[in-house]
Amino acid sequence: QVQLVESGGGLVQPGGSLRLSCAASGFQFSIYPMSWYRQGPGQQRELVAIIFIDGGINYADPVKGRFTISRDNAKNTVYLQMNSLKREDTAVYYCHVWTTNGDNWGRGTQVTVSS
Repeated sequence: QVQLVESGGGLVQPGGSLRLSCAASGFQFSIYPMSWYRQGPGQQRELVAIIFIDGGINYADPVKGRFTISRDNAKNTVYLQMNSLKREDTAVYYCHVWTTNGDNWGRGTQVTVSS
């Protein structure tokens, strides 16, 4: 059974930083792309970043140059380092993987950017 458990969210001031983690289990982590999504208040869920098994990475335009996605296959964990946070980054952040069993989501971690 696939499990994705996010952590690291919280309240941060504009310009601050947070590092999200997603601990994965129940599947062969190293052979699947991993991604982060977010859903802000009243908004649709959107892709933030994706990291492929060859190390290739794509970012959504709003986070380019501020967020960094990385993975540690030995720890079955994917990270999202978020710097220079803005109020509009406020959202629930979800870890995602598509496996042969379909879409898999974590429960999410809340990130609130506010002074």
